[in-house]
Amino acid sequence: MQASIFTEILLPLALAFVMFGMGLTLTVADFTRLLKAPKAIAVGLVGQTVLLPLLAFGLCMAFSLHPAMAIGIMILSACPGGTMSNLISHIGRANLALSVSLTALSTFICVFSTPFIIHYSMDYFAGENAPSFSIVTTVVGLVCVSIVPVIIGMAIRHFKPAFSIKVEGFFRTFSLWFMIAMIIGILISERANLMASLEEALLVCLALNISAVILGLILAFAFKLSNIDGITLAIEVGVQNAALAMLICITFLNSPEFAVAAGVYGLTMYAGPGLLAVWSKRLKNATKSADDDEGKDKTLATQKA
Repeated sequence: MQASIFTEILLPLALAFVMFGMGLTLTVADFTRLLKAPKAIAVGLVGQTVLLPLLAFGLCMAFSLHPAMAIGIMILSACPGGTMSNLISHIGRANLALSVSLTALSTFICVFSTPFIIHYSMDYFAGENAPSFSIVTTVVGLVCVSIVPVIIGMAIRHFKPAFSIKVEGFFRTFSLWFMIAMIIGILISERANLMASLEEALLVCLALNISAVILGLILAFAFKLSNIDGITLAIEVGVQNAALAMLICITFLNSPEFAVAAGVYGLTMYAGPGLLAVWSKRLKNATKSADDDEGKDKTLATQKA
């Protein structure tokens, strides 16, 4: 009974709380920005919602993953970017506006695309052994735990901006600790499955993370986006909402063994984007220092003249 209450009520409510917190950070401008920077946002959405699942599928085949791990990886890749990608973009001084816009838009899109990717993945990798799954039920569930809380949060941000800004830090902290708690819980409860496939899980998750980061950079280069936009795309494609992936596995599919992949990825997904963000920050500081030095040289030259 307790497990049922946790998986069916407490876990979805906690994630809805996190998504509500994300909604508090969003404004209508984050969506209308699509009109101002359509190419960067369109490229980012295609990379995150189409190319990333294809990349994940290729890695599942290349690593010959067993069904539970493969399905877990595919569920993870089908999820939108999480609020942590915005935090990393902020720390790394990437294009935070683009990051927030991509996170918001991908959240709405993936509510409808994710169930179909899950359905295909389970049919392909598990076949007749796949757990029961309803696309309609999953869509409704995702709407309830993600879209509705985000909309409520956006409404409060619109009518109570001062309050929203004041509590934004609390929700960001809650999101972080909620993610950590879920990862620890999954890894402990599924420790037998984890130990049996620890090396495999680490390798494929690191490979997916690094490949996703590289994918974002390649897309930016191919479509001639700025370096900062390229770093932002790399972070957005590389950081997924692992908490949502774990919720889907545990609550919607009642298959916590699928959540092992998301749990491991939750530990490894900050490697590539984190290093990229640090490099971006140093690059900006170096550029600013060079500009300051150039300004000083011009000032000295003017004084001498």
